[in-house]
Amino acid sequence: MSQLTSFLLVLSLCAFAPLCFSSKTKGGNLYPQFYDHSCPKAQEIVRSVLAKAVAKEARMAASILRLHFHDCFVQGCDASLLLDSSGSIVSEKGSVPNKNSARGFDVLDEIKSALEKECPRTVSCADLLAIAAKESTVLRGGPSWEVLLGRRDSRTASLSGSNNNIPAPNNTFPTILTKFKRQGLDIVDLVALLGSHTIGNARCTSFRQRLYNQSGNGQPDYTLDQSYAAQLKTRCPKSGGDQNLFFLDYVSPTKFDNNYYKNILASKGLLNSDQVLLTKNEGSRELVKQYAENSQLFFEQFPKSIVKMGNISPLTGSRGEIRTNCRKINS
Repeated sequence: MSQLTSFLLVLSLCAFAPLCFSSKTKGGNLYPQFYDHSCPKAQEIVRSVLAKAVAKEARMAASILRLHFHDCFVQGCDASLLLDSSGSIVSEKGSVPNKNSARGFDVLDEIKSALEKECPRTVSCADLLAIAAKESTVLRGGPSWEVLLGRRDSRTASLSGSNNNIPAPNNTFPTILTKFKRQGLDIVDLVALLGSHTIGNARCTSFRQRLYNQSGNGQPDYTLDQSYAAQLKTRCPKSGGDQNLFFLDYVSPTKFDNNYYKNILASKGLLNSDQVLLTKNEGSRELVKQYAENSQLFFEQFPKSIVKMGNISPLTGSRGEIRTNCRKINS
């Protein structure tokens, strides 16, 4: 048994241990009971509003989950992504990773409105988003976890941070891993968190290069199954159709399961950033195989990794504020 295989086996076995999340973070203390007295119905309210939105449109679960990811990778999990442009603030919504694709803000507005009615100026937009990410996962059949709470909202946004820190669909594997490591996340977190692509959609513009010009030589990506590529080409032409949507997991597109990893093994990962998990790194390849074979293993690791992601540089204590409207700072 190689050292790498032994290492990955240990990681896999650890995933079956009881979930024991440390509440210690770089920004202070987060803990699940933060609103038990100040707003005991907080999580119930988030769940109720979100359930209606997801019942109306299954894709919304993936959209909300993605917002949590895109928020945490920029300035930490501080709801900076939710801010609209105003005054000195240039919104992250206009960045390359978010423009024409980040969505679900209206659903978060509805949840925030309900929370403000129940307990004014109490639940932060950053916590709201963390809770909503968990509920979105559960609503599509995925695992549940205890959400650590106590984040506060930033009074700033970072367009440059959004453009530079969030992994892009066409990034190389080393670039993606570097962007994760900058946030204190490792290769296990990377492979587990990309498993969220088991639900949701991607635009034609996000993977067109794989169909027609993967390496700048006018040739398609040889790691993409050719029959699958032919299907994709029918609605993703060389030019035009940029906003046409495709399921990230064509097998079970609205169910949170491990088919994402099975698709990658079959050379049918939609995005370049999906398929490189198999083709460009031995460690990630082994993890893909393990999660494809064992959905329980994936369901054990995903909560650990998303809780770890939710702990990226939170504002706590007296830092930041509790926005009354997630789109703008308090006056």
